[in-house]
Amino acid sequence: MIKKNILFLLIISILQSCASSNHKRINKKTLISLHDDFYKNQFTGFMVFDPFTKDTLVNYNSEKYFTPASNTKIATLYTALSTLPDSIPTLKYIVDQDTIHVQPTGDPTLLHPYFKDSTLISFLRKFKNINLDLTNFKDDKYGPGWAWEDYAYYYQPEVSKFPLYGNVVSIHKTDSLNITPLFFKKNVSEIAYNTYREELENTFYFNPSRKDTLHIPFITDSIVTKQLLEKALNKNIKLETSFPKGIKNTLYSLPSDSVYKRMMFKSDNFLAEQLLILSSAVLSDTLSGSIARKHMLSNNLSDLKEKPRWVDGSGLSRYNLFSPASFVHILSNLYNEQPRERILNIFPAGGTSGTLKNSYKNGDKPYIYAKSGSLGNNYSLSGYLITNSGKTLIFSFMNNHYTQPTSEVKKRMEAIFENIRDHY
Repeated sequence: MIKKNILFLLIISILQSCASSNHKRINKKTLISLHDDFYKNQFTGFMVFDPFTKDTLVNYNSEKYFTPASNTKIATLYTALSTLPDSIPTLKYIVDQDTIHVQPTGDPTLLHPYFKDSTLISFLRKFKNINLDLTNFKDDKYGPGWAWEDYAYYYQPEVSKFPLYGNVVSIHKTDSLNITPLFFKKNVSEIAYNTYREELENTFYFNPSRKDTLHIPFITDSIVTKQLLEKALNKNIKLETSFPKGIKNTLYSLPSDSVYKRMMFKSDNFLAEQLLILSSAVLSDTLSGSIARKHMLSNNLSDLKEKPRWVDGSGLSRYNLFSPASFVHILSNLYNEQPRERILNIFPAGGTSGTLKNSYKNGDKPYIYAKSGSLGNNYSLSGYLITNSGKTLIFSFMNNHYTQPTSEVKKRMEAIFENIRDHY
């Protein structure tokens, strides 16, 4: 028995020695790569963590602050997973005889070009009188630091209390123009113009030579929301300035994971912003992304060593500041709190899906499950790396202020990832 115990301890010691040796080789080779002249005039941070052994394999500027771009959506995803139920809460309401009093939750899926959800429409058609309270929204239509000149581009729809159709007008041409919602048909001109929409009014332009579908954000306000909803329901709605007292019921729509996956795969800014609004609707009676962010930083993320500057849900703002170590912390929480397969299913897979479909393809199967983040002169990637030995590692690789082509930045990152995959 004693001999067996000694043999067992010897085997464990040998395995630990091999692991330690691999760890040191990976760290050394990675640091040599990161000290190449290529990185001389940019700012780079990298952290790799083994959640099983609790070892940090690589730590390079991991506690410094970086502009995260769409890596911010990882924090948004964690917020949604921590606060929202399995189905999206689409409406809060109180029924009083033949009248329904309605408050929005910020649900982004209603009549959305991709989701096309009509749960709310079918529900409201049952009632004779519909009173709509839109006074519980306390955010601005754009996040702090967003580029004002991007108002006409698909990736920056307005944040709103009661989004409909994804807050965009969708236009494509067959024999004639097909416009959704039809409410805006008279506002669309079929001409080549230097913008897709007037800045301060819902007047849209579509180049007749265009072959693809154009999605143009429209200006939202209470009147437009009321009119769009009336058109969809084919009945009148009354706007009210206060909500009656009483126990609120909640109407639910699509599975929440379908929205998370779409946000992560397409890096959808609109869904990210509205998910924070949805989270605030669960946490309070007020719709505001700041409520959700403050709640997370005071509770689930109160132990972050480098408290981030977190100003929006999408990462459109350059005001956001996160460290690689903070992302590894958030990703570790996700990994520990959610089923592994659920998380890997929500994140884009290298060479297979989402924004990583054309990257990290070297191998028989995906080994990177991660969220990318891009702004001018910035590219980051944070997520999970599956090694050839079957280990799951958590990483955050952030690059700011480079002037080289992003393709070259990605190429060098991939070489580093492959070395870790093959040798750990």
